Amino acid sequence: MKAWTITGPGKAALVEMEKPAPDADEVLLKIHVAGYCGSDLNTFRGANPLVTYPRVPGHELAGAIEARGPEVPAEWAPGLEVTLSPYTHCGRCSACRQGRFHCCRHNETLGVQRDGGLAEFIVAPWQKLFRSPKLPLRELALVEPLTIGFHAVDRGRVTPRDAVLVLGCGAIGLGAIAGAAARGARVIAVDVDDAKLQLAKKCGARETANSQKSPLHDLLEKLTGGDGPEVVIEAVGLPETFRAAVEEAGFAGRVVYIGYAKKPVEYETKLFVQKELDILGSRNATPAEFKAVIQFLEGGTFPVGEVITRTVPFAEAGAALRAWSDQPAAFTKIQIAMSR
Repeated sequence: MKAWTITGPGKAALVEMEKPAPDADEVLLKIHVAGYCGSDLNTFRGANPLVTYPRVPGHELAGAIEARGPEVPAEWAPGLEVTLSPYTHCGRCSACRQGRFHCCRHNETLGVQRDGGLAEFIVAPWQKLFRSPKLPLRELALVEPLTIGFHAVDRGRVTPRDAVLVLGCGAIGLGAIAGAAARGARVIAVDVDDAKLQLAKKCGARETANSQKSPLHDLLEKLTGGDGPEVVIEAVGLPETFRAAVEEAGFAGRVVYIGYAKKPVEYETKLFVQKELDILGSRNATPAEFKAVIQFLEGGTFPVGEVITRTVPFAEAGAALRAWSDQPAAFTKIQIAMSR
């Protein structure tokens, strides 16, 4: 079978690999749609410390079951279109013992610590599969990236009473905006790109702010009556946005970090104590959030056609990755459509 590999920083190649065979509790999936994630971009740029080369990228996947092992339940029949959770868990570490399998200490994510799904076929445990009779393949491939934002919303314990500030309106931030709005919260979206802010409104943001054009603090003071937002979700990964999350959160607020800051972050730590903030990390997503996103997308309110910035054929997957690396602000979500 054919697969795209990132062979080193700035290098991608279409290669021939052995077609996998499913184990007893696995299915063989023929991949029809694969989306690029920020982790794939970082791998291509040589900035992903979790990756060794060569690596097949891709964990935002949709496909059809081609074959199944003898221990797979009959409901997961050949021909069924599915998406999947791309994470593993050991079942033994402290996170797994608490039932938080999504942040397993030994997790290996498709396309990161192990080869991913930018290939004609992959195998996966049937327990990791999710289906929807209503969603087309491109929306099934959009489920996993949206779950990341939905998980951050859950970590922040967002309620309809909350003002939720989302820093960053990329694909992950848009998922957080949609997830918070779906809970009835008042969402304030912040970015430095007006086009992304317009898209944020379509995803559920009530107010938006371009932090390069006006002071963010002054605007938040006005919008929240001087209280600050109850929840801040950071989806950028810069030292300045890490600090802004703590500085702008209201007293007794919750701060949720999705992004990784690539440099050390210096804080005014008295704000942690003075405000009695809950500082929360958010990693991956749970099966419940996969189901919640599927139900949300089935409602038909999410602007799928605008969030998916470009769809390219499998043969152009390498060129699309290079284009994204050259102009990251020009794309929100790139999907690769495989031949059917």
